[in-house]
Amino acid sequence: MAIYAIGDLQGCYDDFRRLLDQCRFNPDKDRLWLAGDLISRGPKSLQTLRYVVSLDKLVISVLGNHDLHMLAVDAGIKSTRDPDLVKILEASDRRELMDWLRHRPLIHHDASLNYTLVHAGIYPHWNLSQAQAHAAELHAVLRSDNYRDFFEHMYGDEPDCWSEDLHGWDRLRFICNSFSRMRFCSHSGQLHLAAKGPPGTQPEGFHPWYMVRGRKTQNQKIIFGHWSTLGKQHANNVYALDTGCIWGGELTALRIDTPEPHYISVDCPAHREGKLE
Repeated sequence: MAIYAIGDLQGCYDDFRRLLDQCRFNPDKDRLWLAGDLISRGPKSLQTLRYVVSLDKLVISVLGNHDLHMLAVDAGIKSTRDPDLVKILEASDRRELMDWLRHRPLIHHDASLNYTLVHAGIYPHWNLSQAQAHAAELHAVLRSDNYRDFFEHMYGDEPDCWSEDLHGWDRLRFICNSFSRMRFCSHSGQLHLAAKGPPGTQPEGFHPWYMVRGRKTQNQKIIFGHWSTLGKQHANNVYALDTGCIWGGELTALRIDTPEPHYISVDCPAHREGKLE
């Protein structure tokens, strides 16, 4: 059995299927880990989501910021003019798709493989157990009948530093931002969510989250997406998988069931040339 972790799909269905062909993905025995942001910006979000849902137990997918935004749109908290997302809203199976998406986790850890999957990262001042516990707090709300209440309070960059004294919506918003939006963090634990460029473009005093001094998960192997300007990276026990397919880069998989993980990528020239279908 092969296990492939794949970076942000963002509705790039055709590229996704080409990558699976490149990997020689066998649905009878292989498994997929998806780093979130299944939809949005690309040309075929509905097809992408339907295909992933159809794979059922072959797939583990975590929630990304674009997935969460789509859920807020579905809940009536936000609106969208993205024609690709409107197709999801108008789909006959919209409820099934949105309920499936809402029940995805923020973090997945496989003790036998010793890999952890998240969308953006793990807050540097949390160890793995703490990260799992905090993710479970938000999971419980998203899976409850009152999930719309969270989406009304999800948006915003504050608070920007963790404290166990945080409570209510502030606590859940920080947890959400850490798993789905984080890129840069200070050694003291302050997030800088506005900076989206590659390392070296961030304000002074901030660092890629995985480079923060004393990071409590530095002995954990972490797979993440979200950061297209970072690209394909393997350093400090982390594996970055968002290689900017939607921006004309690549779509990338990482095979993780082998003694040494290895990357497999396909080029995405249609997006670079603006020839979206």
